[in-house]
Amino acid sequence: MTTPQFIKNFSRNPILRAAVSLLGSIYIRFVHSTGVWRHEGYHIPQKFWAEGKPFIACFWHGRLMMMPYNWPRDIPFYMLISGHADGQLIADTIGRFGFKSLVGSTKRGGSSALRAMIKVLKDGGCIGITPDGPRGPRMRASDGAVALAKLSGTPLVPVSFSARRRRVMTSWDRFILPLPFSSGVFLWSDPIEVSRDADDNEMEAARARLEESLNLVTNEVDRLCDQQIIEPDLAVKESPL
Repeated sequence: MTTPQFIKNFSRNPILRAAVSLLGSIYIRFVHSTGVWRHEGYHIPQKFWAEGKPFIACFWHGRLMMMPYNWPRDIPFYMLISGHADGQLIADTIGRFGFKSLVGSTKRGGSSALRAMIKVLKDGGCIGITPDGPRGPRMRASDGAVALAKLSGTPLVPVSFSARRRRVMTSWDRFILPLPFSSGVFLWSDPIEVSRDADDNEMEAARARLEESLNLVTNEVDRLCDQQIIEPDLAVKESPL
């Protein structure tokens, strides 16, 4: 699915983009402040933070909205954002929560983005990646996150969220829009290590494990919130990092 024209218009107009990102950040804050949110498996990232070790947080594109409230403000965090029209809106919105972004994909500025991410990780910062973004297929992991884990020697940590009151958008990623005065759950899963000398078969096994783990935690948070499970897209195509 291509990016809607109105989103492209917002992205190209700095004034409109600033207004939309401001409204988006206000809504996210309102949803969080009026809701009751709990964190499961939070000891997993906390151990990394306490030891000053970086990791790559992985979550599906459709579960992006509330992630700013799943991360301490004093821990450096960089989000990989695509160069597509909706990418700049996402970058501007998360920037209002104090998070930085790196722009790139395997097709646009991929090499420079990869070098920048490796530098962030080596300097002790953490990276956030949506392995099915920016265009899908939904809930199907590309190999970009696994390649980054191999090159940097940094583990992948799956995470997801859901809410009891929400809207599921008709976009390719079935974007989750939590509603105010709700309750929700964040869920972290065990780290996935990728050896620096992993061969093609081991890389594919790690990619499949990441995809399976992300779908398991996503299904679990939906179950905990009494929501219908969203199925992955069965389409198969290469997705940018």
